[in-house]
Amino acid sequence: MIKHRAFADLTAPIAIAMWDFSWLERRWPGGGYEDWDEALGALAQRGYNAVRIDAYPHLVADQAAHHTLVPVWDQNDWGSVQPITVEVRDNLAEFIRCARAHGVAVGLSTWFRRDVTEVRMGLDSPAKHAAVWLRTLDWLDQAQVLDNVLYADLCNEWALSIWAPFLYGDVVGATAPSLPRTDPRVHAWGAQAIALVRERYPQLPLTLSMSDRLGGWRSEDVSFLDFLEPHIWMTNEPSEFYGRLGYDMAASHFSVSEVDKLARGAEALYRSDEAAWQAGLAGHIRDAAEWSRATDLPLITTECWAIVNWKDRPDLPWGWVKELCEFGVLTAAATGRWAGLGTSNFCGPQFHGMWDDVAWHQRLTAAIHAAPLP
Repeated sequence: MIKHRAFADLTAPIAIAMWDFSWLERRWPGGGYEDWDEALGALAQRGYNAVRIDAYPHLVADQAAHHTLVPVWDQNDWGSVQPITVEVRDNLAEFIRCARAHGVAVGLSTWFRRDVTEVRMGLDSPAKHAAVWLRTLDWLDQAQVLDNVLYADLCNEWALSIWAPFLYGDVVGATAPSLPRTDPRVHAWGAQAIALVRERYPQLPLTLSMSDRLGGWRSEDVSFLDFLEPHIWMTNEPSEFYGRLGYDMAASHFSVSEVDKLARGAEALYRSDEAAWQAGLAGHIRDAAEWSRATDLPLITTECWAIVNWKDRPDLPWGWVKELCEFGVLTAAATGRWAGLGTSNFCGPQFHGMWDDVAWHQRLTAAIHAAPLP
């Protein structure tokens, strides 16, 4: 049974999917989320009992009702690949209400999506960062859906400049080199924002998810977090996987030639020494489990295991990705340190090569629910 107050009422680990900002931005026919009732029913059928989404807190808190979003990329199938106008407040409450009807709890996060007016750049202090989250949680409380919110992650992959450009100023924004979380200003910002939200919502588990510099955890103070949310892939540093492919993940956002590099070589490179690549992933998982034990904080991981970017394309087969994700799930579950586990960051209806294999999902979610708790 979990000792930390976060998720102390769990009787089994949660199987959680990552629907990021796709839940709101991919609502066109065939986008995968045009019918939330259908999508959430299919998620529950696959054995998941939680989902992580973008709450767009800066837009919920903004006076304008509608916002036009700028695409993050056109080569990845998360969110919209063209400008799209959205209404967040009512849709967020309605999505959480629909999820509750299917027995699916909702973890809230944010990628601080860029809109044409750059609302996110107004978050120039920890207090303003916290304020937009407080307004969002107040709104959900008013809408009577806060009881189905599992946790709040105050910024996806803190403190990468692509998701938290307000940390770096409005001149450089998302193009700035990302500072480490141990940087005094970054650490103080995160701790203060968390403390301000916790003051009003002490019962809600709070965190800042992370995806880089995971190997330096021994020198990182995470005492202000309620749980750890590391994003773990076989490709995490110091993996040489991307380097050996000549693949540039940042450039791949708008470059089909980078996706072509994955198509030409990713599976062959993995198959050339499966045991070594799996061992690298297992090492990342062991590190996270040790971090959890050392800090007495439970783990949740929603983006994970194989490779960061993949999609449905005739020359991008899913078999090796699912194989490596299964290895990751079972290895993590066996540590007994995860309160919630994802099966990959492709667990959404737009990724047919993974989503359509219902038996695969059911097998892995059953293993997650049967795993020991921290």
